[in-house]
Amino acid sequence: MKKTLLLFAFIIGIASMNAQTKEELHAQKAEKQAIANAAQAEANALQAQIDALPGWRKGAFGTIGGSISNFNNWYSQGAPNNSSGNIGFTFNGYANLIEDKFFWRNSLNTNLNWVKLDNKDNPDDDDSFKPTTDVFNISSLYGRNLTKTLAISSLMEYRTTLLNNFNDPGYLDLGVGATWTPIENLIVVIHPLNYNFVFADNDAIFQSSLGAKIVADYTRQIGAINFKTNFSTFQSYESGDLSNFTWTNSFGYTLWKMIGVGFDFGLRSNKQEALKYALGQFDPVAVPAQTEPTFDNVDNKLQTYYTVGLSYKF
Repeated sequence: MKKTLLLFAFIIGIASMNAQTKEELHAQKAEKQAIANAAQAEANALQAQIDALPGWRKGAFGTIGGSISNFNNWYSQGAPNNSSGNIGFTFNGYANLIEDKFFWRNSLNTNLNWVKLDNKDNPDDDDSFKPTTDVFNISSLYGRNLTKTLAISSLMEYRTTLLNNFNDPGYLDLGVGATWTPIENLIVVIHPLNYNFVFADNDAIFQSSLGAKIVADYTRQIGAINFKTNFSTFQSYESGDLSNFTWTNSFGYTLWKMIGVGFDFGLRSNKQEALKYALGQFDPVAVPAQTEPTFDNVDNKLQTYYTVGLSYKF
């Protein structure tokens, strides 16, 4: 009986010792975590001071997405023997020179995507990767500060496609006006004097014109999250048919080291591009007869795209 009691007491003592040790470890961990948090807060404060100094600020992040599939004798689908693939990537980069009296902000945004479908039972099909999403935009903004939040500025922005119909169309905006920075990381450009040069093979549809340029850009990193939103619009003084806007958004969340997940989407409205596409689909000898598309009757649908995949923070 005594031996049993002693054994029971020994087991309780061991359990108490383990519990105490666990509580002590938790306390030590909390103490070390508090020290680490304080050190990180000091590091963040120092980084904020560094970022506020004059000089260059550079950064980039992007998204990569892709998939590959192969089917053999999968009779429930139209092409039971096929292989397919999809690959796409986006890149967002910037290089900004910030000085006390002036700034020079440069940015690049591109989104490219390819897809393929190889029907193994059709030797004549095209099994190459075909471009689908095709976005390229580069801009350069220079300004002389009047106040801490207002500057006179000039902007160059060029956008086109790279994989298909390079520079057909291509848009080059050159203008002057004002730039407003109400809060950190937000840039609002308002240029009432802007010329929109349009490069295209079909001059009857695509026309250059004078108008107003408005751009709003917000780029920021919060911990493991990177995001950028950019809205750019040109409003023609000549005709609303020559106006357009593009809104792009990129998000990246770092999961491990420099790798994470990313999501990109964009919206665009451009009546000139809608008319070019409609004329390409128009058949003058169709029965019943089709109505030839014009600026007055074309259906200018909202253009959209999105990409989801792995992201890499450069």
